[in-house]
Amino acid sequence: MKVHLLHESRDFDFTADPPAQHEDLTQDLDLPTLLRAMAGDDNYLLDVARRVVLAGLADPAEVLYRQAVLADCMAQPDIVRDIYAIAVAMVQDKTSRWWHVSSKNPAWTLSSAVQYLEVALSRLKELRGIADERSGRVESAGFRAFFRSLQTELDDEYFQVVRRHLRQLQFREGVLISARLDRDNSSIDLVLRAQNDERQGLLQHLGLGKREAYSFTVPTRDDAGWQGLENLKSRAINRVANAAAQSADHILSYFAMLRAELGFYLGCLRLREQLIGKGVSIAFPAPAPWRPARFAATGLREVCLALRSDEPVVGNDADANERPLVIVTGANSGGKSTFLRSVGLARLMLGCGMFVAAERLEASVLPGGVFTHFAREEDRSMTSGRLDEELTRMSTLADRLRPGSLVLFNESFASTNELEGSEIARQVVRALLEADIQVAFVTHQFDLADGFHKSHADSALFLRAEPGLGGQRTYRLVEGPPLATSFGEDLYYRIGGWLDETPSEAPPPGREVLRSPVGRPDS
Repeated sequence: MKVHLLHESRDFDFTADPPAQHEDLTQDLDLPTLLRAMAGDDNYLLDVARRVVLAGLADPAEVLYRQAVLADCMAQPDIVRDIYAIAVAMVQDKTSRWWHVSSKNPAWTLSSAVQYLEVALSRLKELRGIADERSGRVESAGFRAFFRSLQTELDDEYFQVVRRHLRQLQFREGVLISARLDRDNSSIDLVLRAQNDERQGLLQHLGLGKREAYSFTVPTRDDAGWQGLENLKSRAINRVANAAAQSADHILSYFAMLRAELGFYLGCLRLREQLIGKGVSIAFPAPAPWRPARFAATGLREVCLALRSDEPVVGNDADANERPLVIVTGANSGGKSTFLRSVGLARLMLGCGMFVAAERLEASVLPGGVFTHFAREEDRSMTSGRLDEELTRMSTLADRLRPGSLVLFNESFASTNELEGSEIARQVVRALLEADIQVAFVTHQFDLADGFHKSHADSALFLRAEPGLGGQRTYRLVEGPPLATSFGEDLYYRIGGWLDETPSEAPPPGREVLRSPVGRPDS
């Protein structure tokens, strides 16, 4: 009996190590904000969400399978919560915590396993009831297969047989054992036998009927005799005790996997509630094969910024279909880094079968994963400069990249002069594109952006953050070539100065405090 709600033909591997780039992704894309929105204060759900979000899918069909299950969860949230509650109760039940204590005493192991299996049987009965009542309300292949397995494997006959076996294993009528005598009269080949269900007649009970067996009674104070009987019993039930313990292990593993896989979908429901509460549009993205590169979005928003903010977040449109390179230039604090994070988060969320914070998104899956190379603060220990640190990090990144990856660069290689930094970045980007790796690059280096515009105008998307009038920000990116300007007038407004003749469109005289899309500083 399998869960298979995250994958069609296998369980999710929650023991696998996270991808090598997970620390940089977590920092650069502000993943803790997303994961906390999914998990709340539940550290277990936090770990589940982190593992699933970081483990991207490589096949569009797998993404669609998971999206369909999530769509059922969104349409029938009570089903998810009810089944999840059963799984949590089973895993966290006191019985499930103490029965599995390792013991060399087969009698203790068997007794504990039987008690656990009795509790598990009632939980399985609850799952079967949910399957019988609500299987007609789901549409996804994942949930239909899940309910079908419950109805097929947990039929009425199954419960009757298991209950009968559990009653027998309680040995209320004593333990029936067969054995042979070895040459030295020691007992060998001990076998536990099923009790005869037939009742003894009155004559046999009184010892007056035909004798079919011989017996003896161990005196109450014969400690050695009682110990000998216990040893015989332990030897006879050892295999049965191990089998019962394995059965209990199997059922516990099933409930643990059910809890984990449903935990991801429960986290998605929590995230959805928060985004809808903030008026953020969400949609299931359309996954496409990774070659050729596809990325077309309408109203794409940075989901973590939306979660942190009490104000609306500006969305952006972009069409990079069959253009594996995206270069973003423009004014400071114009939303460039916010857009870059929105792209990275959307690709991660698409890759794990989630909805995205957009009105529409079509994008190719990324079998090679998502990587980031964001500018870092200078090494305070003075063991290396920023450029050395960036090159070292790029070298480590290059060893991990493979075809079908996406690398997000944010002001990379800008710690040296523009000509040198542009040349380094140019060679890095060209090498990545030749290796079938997609690139999104935010930069202020005109030489870099203009050079690619001249050589890759048809195979790259160029977006520009506009400064706006009087230093204000629209936070919208528009498609257009890079501009050879440092936005000096914009800097003038930013420090609070004003021209003698203020245009009617400009803010009134006085210091202007610039705001990010939600009132927070942004690059």
